[in-house]
Amino acid sequence: MPLFDLPLDELRAYRSVSTAPDDFDAFWNRTLTEAREHDLDARFEPVDTGLATVRVFDVTFAGFGGHPVKGWLTLPAGAGAPLPLVVQFIGYGGGRGLPHEHLLWASTGRAHFVMDTRGQGSAWGGGGGTADPEGGAPAYPGFMTRGIDAPENYYYRRVFTDAVRAVEAARSHPLTDAARTAVLGSSQGGGITLAVGGLVPDLTAVAPDVPFLCDFPRATTLTDRHPYREIGLYLRTHRGRTDDALRTLSYFDGVHFAARGSAPALFSTGLEDQTCPPSTVFAAFNAWRHDDKSIEVYDFNDHEGGGPFQEAAQLRWMRSHL
Repeated sequence: MPLFDLPLDELRAYRSVSTAPDDFDAFWNRTLTEAREHDLDARFEPVDTGLATVRVFDVTFAGFGGHPVKGWLTLPAGAGAPLPLVVQFIGYGGGRGLPHEHLLWASTGRAHFVMDTRGQGSAWGGGGGTADPEGGAPAYPGFMTRGIDAPENYYYRRVFTDAVRAVEAARSHPLTDAARTAVLGSSQGGGITLAVGGLVPDLTAVAPDVPFLCDFPRATTLTDRHPYREIGLYLRTHRGRTDDALRTLSYFDGVHFAARGSAPALFSTGLEDQTCPPSTVFAAFNAWRHDDKSIEVYDFNDHEGGGPFQEAAQLRWMRSHL
């Protein structure tokens, strides 16, 4: 596939036209305050996986609205003191899957927590187990337009809140070191990573890989690939609702979370990526507030980005940051 977005020199200078709502911070402070009115109730149940080098816990904690959210906590076998913690978020349509699908970070001697994404886990991988009890307004199939009528109702308000609570849940385990916490994820997981990076002020490192959910005004008009296309197809039917939809999306744009990022960050993008176009990734990267930031660019890759090469880059980078 040929390059379709801006030239690389323009990408490195690109800034989104998206503007954060005046009450962006108040909205998220209120949302998280309401979530914390519910007891976190993090429960860690040992799981017999047949794996000899790690210990695995089936985790349940209270996310948005006090709803139960699932996760896996994986520790190196024999861990007896608090370990650096890596919290991971999953790509669109996937769930937490099975424990043996997530062995990389525990293999480095770190604690690893992977969050299930509410309502997802039925499109690929080993499945998910977290329901989404809310949401019933008219929407296009998928998750991008669920509750798009108002920011209070939008699907990702629940997901991003779950993600912040996931960090809190993982940090509550006695064998994790809250002072050494990194968050990462790819695609949708990268977008969730950006949100957590802007909402949790004391992270050690943030690594969004080919992140989704960035620069909605450009993404929704530049690419016809799903999931962004779900928004356009919704608006094709709901004529005249574009401004309302973009207002809702502005509360969830990775660009605005990036502007609040307070930890070192490693991004990545593929220059042929039509799912998460490189300009939308650079919009978030260029907005990232912390000075210690870098981006890996994969010239001839689509949404797979660097794949295992990016994982290797993250492993090298984490040595200096976690």
